[in-house]
Amino acid sequence: MELKTARLTVLIDPTKKLAFEELCRTQDMTPSQVVRRLIRDYMEQQEPPAAARRPAARKPAPARRSR
Repeated sequence: MELKTARLTVLIDPTKKLAFEELCRTQDMTPSQVVRRLIRDYMEQQEPPAAARRPAARKPAPARRSR
C-alpha cells in the first residue's frame, strides 16, 4: 500500500450511495477499499500489453577513460 494518500471526491446519487455502502458491508469491505480496487483494476486493463510497450529511453553510459 502507498505511504501517502490523496482524496478523490465523487458525486453519486444518494440512493446508489446507500446501496453501494450496504453491498460493501455485506462483503466486509469499506467503500474506499472497493473503489481503490476498481481503480487499480481499471488502470491495469488500460495498460498496453508488456510486449507492445516501448522500453524507456536509456541514457548511454559515460565513456570509460583508458589509463
